[in-house]
Amino acid sequence: MATSSVSFKSREDHRKQLELEEARKAGLAPAEVDEDGKEINPHIPQYMSSAPWYLNAERPSLKHQRKWKSDPNYTKSWYDRGAKIFQADRYRKGACENCGAMTHDTKCCMERPRKVGAKWTNKHIAPDEKIETFELDYDGKRDRWNGYDPSTYARVIEKYEARDEARRKFLKEEQLKKLEAKNNNKDDESEVSEEEDDEDELRVDEAKVDESKQMDFAKVEKRVRTTGGGSTGTVRNLRIREDTAKYLLNLDVDSAYYDPKTRSMREDPLPDMDPNEKFYVGDNQYRSSGQALDFKQLNIHAWEAFEKGQDIHMQAAPSQAELLFKNYKIIKDKLKSRVKETIMEKYGNAASEETLPRELLLGQSEREVEYDRAGRVIKGQEATLPKSKYEEDVHINNHTGVWGSWWKDYQWGYRCCRQTIRNSYCTGSAGIEAAEAATDLMKANMARKEIADDNPIQREEKNLATWGTEVPADLVLDKKLLAEALKKEDQRKKEEKDERKRKYNVKWNDEVTAEEMEAYRMKKSHHEDPMKDFLQ
Repeated sequence: MATSSVSFKSREDHRKQLELEEARKAGLAPAEVDEDGKEINPHIPQYMSSAPWYLNAERPSLKHQRKWKSDPNYTKSWYDRGAKIFQADRYRKGACENCGAMTHDTKCCMERPRKVGAKWTNKHIAPDEKIETFELDYDGKRDRWNGYDPSTYARVIEKYEARDEARRKFLKEEQLKKLEAKNNNKDDESEVSEEEDDEDELRVDEAKVDESKQMDFAKVEKRVRTTGGGSTGTVRNLRIREDTAKYLLNLDVDSAYYDPKTRSMREDPLPDMDPNEKFYVGDNQYRSSGQALDFKQLNIHAWEAFEKGQDIHMQAAPSQAELLFKNYKIIKDKLKSRVKETIMEKYGNAASEETLPRELLLGQSEREVEYDRAGRVIKGQEATLPKSKYEEDVHINNHTGVWGSWWKDYQWGYRCCRQTIRNSYCTGSAGIEAAEAATDLMKANMARKEIADDNPIQREEKNLATWGTEVPADLVLDKKLLAEALKKEDQRKKEEKDERKRKYNVKWNDEVTAEEMEAYRMKKSHHEDPMKDFLQ
């Protein structure tokens, strides 16, 4: 048994509700009605979206699921922007220290910070803003255009309309000025016939016509069963109806043929007319200009390449043919540039040479300048060079030239002192002379070294003794001293063999005479001598 969704505080209330429903079914109690005064069917649950067909209910209800009745507390009004409520005469406690308004504090003040705030000056107290608080419903909180005034958009429309009107007026004035100037020029040159005057007046009147009255221009129409093929899409009519149609340019029967099906006229309808005054010269013009000419050259290249054995076909592989034609043009341009460079290297290029001054080119000038024998100007002035906005002739470190005015051995430098170290102090002519002297000295040393390497020094041959020692050529030995030295040498060798005979206190003399040295050489054992065993 379905019951209405009612919450009960106790079992007694629940029991009473059940008894009331039973009485209503028996017809002993009045039926329950909704807020609209209609009877509620107890067999239909109130949470159902649609009642079953067998209950014959007039309409289901979902009122218990949605707050269908609007809350009177909700409002659709919006904030009153810029409204003020009270203007104080003096500063009040708790107000903003900057402007003096009570509706905000100093931190949230939007006024320019004053040098001395209103709290201390009691002057220029700002009025209190109108503070409003609204309780918006669900839709009001999410409405992007809540509080928007549609009348404010009229300003935007007026702004753009004024701009378009000013632009239109300016264009009309310019067009009228040009036409009037043209008419005045014609009147000054010769008398204009009445027919030409009528035409000029007609042009002026046409210029005065508003642009909006030009009919059918830039109008987009639907294309239905046209020669373009198909019945869908749109076509823009870019021809003003004032322009003469191509088939009306020449009404002669023997003139250029006009095909009404394709709307084409290949030949020129007015071949004898001045080309500068023609508006239309025939459709064949488009075949020899623009992309049509490029496509024609592409086809010719494909045919010629196929005749020379290349596997290329314009219709079968158009991308391949276009790529080959592009590569062919690149190679051709490189070859032409290479031939041009070769010719210029061999014969020169007069066009790239510097042009002669105007005085030399024309052989004369209007400026008269008189010089003396020393080259000083007596009469007239030389041409003054214009000065730039940058500082000129400002040098550093005592230099009289700028950096980069000197070039030598792949190095830049100063012309005044020929130094290649930037920001160095200028040494003037003395530095140049010192550098030249150092260069000359270095070159002389290098030349001397080369000569020394070519002619090595020849050293004198020394007179060597029998056993390889150096002996002066003028050495004279005393025989007696040599005999004594030989005895001493024999005694020394005996002491070396038997160390027991060596005395404790050895006397050593560093001075060695020539005889003692000769005795040492004579008694010295020579291992390379084959007769050494017979000397002892």
